[in-house]
Amino acid sequence: MKAIITVVGKDSKGIVAGVSGKIAELGLNIDDISQTVLNDYFTMMALVSSDKQENFSELRKEFNDYGKELHVDINIQSTAIFDAMHKL
Repeated sequence: MKAIITVVGKDSKGIVAGVSGKIAELGLNIDDISQTVLNDYFTMMALVSSDKQENFSELRKEFNDYGKELHVDINIQSTAIFDAMHKL
């Protein structure tokens, strides 16, 4: 399983640490990661993987709930869906 995680919100301390910790807690591996701050707004994109098939509904809920704690929006989607969306 491979997925793309995106994180967007007002920049604050601990976002990368918090999100990467949540990724590890959920048993996912970070294969690649990029982040930047644009005029006080934080953006991050991570490619993650897992050896097992993951339940994306559960992962979305986990990341959505955790994003509220960090005051950012966290989204996850399968790379297959991401690739299909961007081929149109």
